[in-house]
Amino acid sequence: MPVRRVVPDIHSDDLEGNRAFYGLLGFEEVMNLGWVMTLASPAHPTAQLTFLTHDESAPVIPDLSIEVDDVDAAYTAVLASGARIVRPLQDEEWGVRRFFVEDPNGRVVNVLSHRAPAHGTEGTAVAADG
Repeated sequence: MPVRRVVPDIHSDDLEGNRAFYGLLGFEEVMNLGWVMTLASPAHPTAQLTFLTHDESAPVIPDLSIEVDDVDAAYTAVLASGARIVRPLQDEEWGVRRFFVEDPNGRVVNVLSHRAPAHGTEGTAVAADG
C-alpha cells in the first residue's frame, strides 16, 4: 500500500505564530480550517507541518498523519494486527476518510486518504490534511 506523505501533527495554541516562524524557513500555508493549519514547502509540496489547536471530530490530537492510497486496506490490516484503534474509520466533512491507531510507542497515528470530490463540487477546495 503506497504512502503518499507523512506529516508531523503539532499541538499549538498559536497558529499565526507558527505560520510566521515557519514562513521564515520557506513554508507557506496550504490549508487552514481555524483549528488545524498545514504549511508546505512550495518547492516540495509533500514536505509539510500541521498545527492543531484541537481535533474537530476526534477525542485526541494525533502525533502524526500518514496519507495512504487506500485507507480502507490500511484499516483492515491494522485491525487484523490487533493494534489499538483510537478512533474508528470514518469520512470527514472536509474531504478525508481516516482513522486513528496507537503505534508500539504509544503515539497516535492519523491514517487517511483524500476522498474524490462529490459530483458537482469539483471546483471546491479540499483540505490538505486530515
